[in-house]
Amino acid sequence: MPTRLLYQEDSYLREFEASVVRVDGDIVVLDATAFHPRPSGGLDADHGYLFRGEESFRVEDTILLDNGDVGHVARGHRLEPGDRVKGVIDWDRRYRMMKLHTASHILAAILYNRYGALVTGGHIAPDIAKDDFDLSMISGDWKKVLLEAVEETNEIIGKCIEVKVYWLPREEALKIPGLVKLADKLPPSVDRLRIVEIPGVDIQADGGPHVRNTCEIGGIRVVKLESKGRRRRRIYYTLMY
Repeated sequence: MPTRLLYQEDSYLREFEASVVRVDGDIVVLDATAFHPRPSGGLDADHGYLFRGEESFRVEDTILLDNGDVGHVARGHRLEPGDRVKGVIDWDRRYRMMKLHTASHILAAILYNRYGALVTGGHIAPDIAKDDFDLSMISGDWKKVLLEAVEETNEIIGKCIEVKVYWLPREEALKIPGLVKLADKLPPSVDRLRIVEIPGVDIQADGGPHVRNTCEIGGIRVVKLESKGRRRRRIYYTLMY
């Protein structure tokens, strides 16, 4: 069975216990993990440590493997299948990405609801996020459109809206208008989809970690705007605090 994704059950889980399933060089596969892997959801990988008793092994990367397992890159580890370990994620790094991730949903929802704009690319790192939007339907100043969307995003963040996470059968979920805001992309063919809802603002199929309340984000500010083509108007932004 693929690795159990504990971060989908509780985004605030900082420590967990699991068993080593297999080892492939520097890559350690566990039966369960709270580490979020790249490139899933466009977020950077979680970092942290794996502990076996008094021994500690630094996890410097986390990757999603082809078979659905999560690989923890821990160079020089001495772990073996069957070992029981404690995992501890780098919480400061993760929490900043959670804030930016939830903010990205709000920003995308505003542009989708106003203009029907879809996300054509993006990436979230601990210190900065970037999103590409198809704004080809806008004949005016696309930079002004993005700056106004950020202003509205911050207004919504300040309303302290509870973020809901739940699961729905695939057929039921895909009936929800605007559920998929990624251009040319549908959720994977699975029976149940994980739904992230910011009531009155956005609802998306999403497998990544999010904050519980928009107030936790504090706000975002624009770093840079770039044009990568009509379907790729890019915005770089970071946390306000």
